[in-house]
Amino acid sequence: MKAIENRARGSAAQHQGGALNKGNTESHAEKKSGWQTKKFGEVLEIRNGRNQREVESADGEFPIYGSAGNVMGMATDYICEGGTTIIGRKGNINSPIYADTRFWNVDTAFGLTAKACMNSRFLYFFCLSYDFSAHNRGTTIPSLVKTELLNIPIPVPPLAEQQRIVGLLDEAFEGLATAKANAEKNLQNARALFESHLQSVFTQRGPGWVEKPIGELCERLHQGLNTAGEKVKFYDSGYPIIQTRNIDDGVVELDSKMKFMSEDDWQLYKDKYRPEIGDVFFTNIGTIGKTAIVTTDRDYLIHWNIFKLRPLLGKVTSEFLRYTLEQLTLSGYFEKLQKGGTVDFVTKKMISEALILLPAIAEQKTIVAKLDDLREETQRLARLYEQKLAALGALKKSLLHQAFTGKLQRLLD
Repeated sequence: MKAIENRARGSAAQHQGGALNKGNTESHAEKKSGWQTKKFGEVLEIRNGRNQREVESADGEFPIYGSAGNVMGMATDYICEGGTTIIGRKGNINSPIYADTRFWNVDTAFGLTAKACMNSRFLYFFCLSYDFSAHNRGTTIPSLVKTELLNIPIPVPPLAEQQRIVGLLDEAFEGLATAKANAEKNLQNARALFESHLQSVFTQRGPGWVEKPIGELCERLHQGLNTAGEKVKFYDSGYPIIQTRNIDDGVVELDSKMKFMSEDDWQLYKDKYRPEIGDVFFTNIGTIGKTAIVTTDRDYLIHWNIFKLRPLLGKVTSEFLRYTLEQLTLSGYFEKLQKGGTVDFVTKKMISEALILLPAIAEQKTIVAKLDDLREETQRLARLYEQKLAALGALKKSLLHQAFTGKLQRLLD
């Protein structure tokens, strides 16, 4: 498997997209001795899914698959045999899965069953390499049409060669799956390292630390502008209003989806909702607990789904307050205040009454410096593991591309 990977890496960047188009499929396949280009209709059958209502049962023995490959229940009957590739008819149309047991597919999923001339896993791997979104005929929900799928060209080598290709890909993909699992675990561990240290810092009282509610440490604690309640009109330009999506990893980023208000509305609301340098943001609706510190003087307002906290000078630093809010979110503090155990929104009262352990300003700055260093290191590690995952994905696409253009075998010749 290492030999396959090492030789494939050199061309992985060239095939980042990974999808085979019709021209490439035919031209490369015909050059390989014994290969033919056929249509789906010649090498497979497409079995329509059906409503599962009459066959669904807790005592069923056959899984019921949806278009995304998710098991939606169990059935007393089946439509497709094991060795069938499932693709979405509606919804998730570009994520094929391989089912090795009999199953029932719902009416939003197609079952692709290989004929005698086609190895079932060879068909599956081809589907992984193919861009089915090129055949999308939906307007709001992605959709595929059976008659169009039957005309898709597919390279067909002799069965023995199909089996050899499948063996190579199975071996390579098993190794890639292990590498991906390790990278994902390392990524999770890197993030957990910082979160664990953050929790320990704010749950262990040091000498001279005092317990204070956040409300006593803020000059201001305001929720953003309720644009719907105030009936604010939006325009293509003007003064922007930032929302939850504009806060990412401690940074405020303006984007192309910004909403803008008029000069008149800006003058009316800016005194209360315009942030100042040093203010701490905390998202309170939707994605709870994203934070950022205002570091530049810019003319924008904050939306209703963001709180603006202005620390009292001499009491708490912006950076320490931001880390405190992160720790409260990670500890589940806000979840405990909500019925049902999930956080739908955070109120001003919840934040204001939250008790935190507070050292002197000098110690706050020391703690923040150490947390900043640890966060920088864990983010560096996270980026490395994210790059590793991206490289593994590119390598997988490259191997598929080479398999169906006849190049994979030549790597080993």
